Amino acid sequence: MTDNRARRAGDHRALGARALDARSSFTEYLSAHAPEAMPLRDSRVATSSVQHLTAEATTIVALQYADGVVMAGDRRATAGTMIASRDIEKVFPADEYTAIGISGAAGIGMELARLYSVELEHYEKIEGVRLSLDGKANRLASMLRGNLPLAMQGLVAVPILAGWDARRETGRIFSFDATGGRYEEHEHHGIGSGSLFARGALKKLWKAGQPGDQAVHTAVEALFDAADDDSATGGPDPIRRLWPVVATVTAEGYARVSDDVIAGIVSDIAKARG
Repeated sequence: MTDNRARRAGDHRALGARALDARSSFTEYLSAHAPEAMPLRDSRVATSSVQHLTAEATTIVALQYADGVVMAGDRRATAGTMIASRDIEKVFPADEYTAIGISGAAGIGMELARLYSVELEHYEKIEGVRLSLDGKANRLASMLRGNLPLAMQGLVAVPILAGWDARRETGRIFSFDATGGRYEEHEHHGIGSGSLFARGALKKLWKAGQPGDQAVHTAVEALFDAADDDSATGGPDPIRRLWPVVATVTAEGYARVSDDVIAGIVSDIAKARG
């Protein structure tokens, strides 16, 4: 009798393991099988001693245009009053039809972006279909709630999400807060330390139905204005050949705008303001 009960218990555990392995959420799977590998779960951090050494990513803008959305980010990361990096990248493809930009604690933000990309890929492999854009936004909000203990200690990472919604046949933008709140933005939006100045520029420069090249110009000029007034936002650096990272997302997918195109736009802006 004891052997039979043990065998049945073992069978139940095996069934439970197989059911867990079939979960469509990679973060849930990782939390259950290897919680120590979760970068967003461990709140045992003495932030009083390391917070001032943490690199901070700054300004990201996103805007809708005729064929989709544009997302752009500057290249500077700061640590207190120091420039921690001049060439950090803060805009990434989450999947073929989605872009994610990060601000706040750079290390946590970049790890969040990488984990989120795996989360979307895992869901598609398990379910056999791609998440809707609303579903992608909800998944990212859920992951942010997992980082709340660190956010409460000052290590805040806040993303912005932009993508092509195949159901509505339009580009959409979502912003988030540190608690996992999810908000859809219309027309344009910005996050990070220079976002106040970038969003002011977007209000003046953005036009409904802008073509792609004009939308890219608008995004770069908004970052240009942010760098003028916010010391944590890095402006274009022609000497080092460092330009903002700019990407478009349309029905054709995610595409990064080449540095040569961005350099030409920066040159045009400088001449117009010269």
